[in-house]
Amino acid sequence: MEQDISMRSRPATTDEPTVALALGGGGARGLAHIHMIEALDEMGIRPVAIAGSSIGAIMGAGMAAGMTGREIRDHTLSTVGHRGEVLNRLWRLRPNSLSEAVSRGFRFGQFNIERVLKAFLPEAIPARFSDLVIPLKVIVTDYYGEAEHVCERGDLYQAVAASCALPAIFMPVKIDDRIMIDGGIYNPIPFDHLRGLADIVIAVDVVGGPDGDGRTIPSRIDSMFGASQLMMQSIIAMKMKAGAPDILLRPDVGRFRVLDFLRAQELLAATSPAKDQLKHALSERIEQWRRIDL
Repeated sequence: MEQDISMRSRPATTDEPTVALALGGGGARGLAHIHMIEALDEMGIRPVAIAGSSIGAIMGAGMAAGMTGREIRDHTLSTVGHRGEVLNRLWRLRPNSLSEAVSRGFRFGQFNIERVLKAFLPEAIPARFSDLVIPLKVIVTDYYGEAEHVCERGDLYQAVAASCALPAIFMPVKIDDRIMIDGGIYNPIPFDHLRGLADIVIAVDVVGGPDGDGRTIPSRIDSMFGASQLMMQSIIAMKMKAGAPDILLRPDVGRFRVLDFLRAQELLAATSPAKDQLKHALSERIEQWRRIDL
């Protein structure tokens, strides 16, 4: 039987504060989460719990599986950051026959996110939550239930796929006979699910906002993603009023689009200052904790 996250997240009392990490959704912008994982690695800090929505669930699963930030970076750049490798892996997902192609169809919004993820996720990520080394909460949205749902046991790949099932791009995913879609729609940065699990809660916002000169009418696809960003930022603002995390970081992801995965190298270079920002903010927070603890 898999243990509840609250039962396995808090270690015995030590002289150092415990840390929990919430990684938000934002498509390709979420590659900036790699800097956060690398910063914690370099500081010798392992979170006692991780929560993630959408791309944050993918990055969180990698870290929860025991991967280092460097390993996640290398895998990212060698797969989604490499055009030839992306085409090669997508080619492997092609239908095996004409009848299969006709039955599946190639309609926009009907891509199977579970098959896509299995083609791209690193082998280090296990099939089940119980095989993770750090407790993980994956946030998904119950489409007909009009509510968020927290996955923390059972099939990890299915949960991550559901959390990444962006409407109009991917098909919804069924979990326990419920129709689930992108977790970022209901909870863009799930830091609220980490309250009480650690002394310091870190949240990373990579939602961003519509990019442009303020005058040009956006394309249909840009306006759709831009509207989604505005909606998620509104949710984040309300959540902040209800109770903010100890540290909130917003890497500079504005000029990158949701599907800009092929610009991974450029995105990581542009958001690199976020690593030092986290180190500085976390060091200050740890010092504050020590003074209070004394």
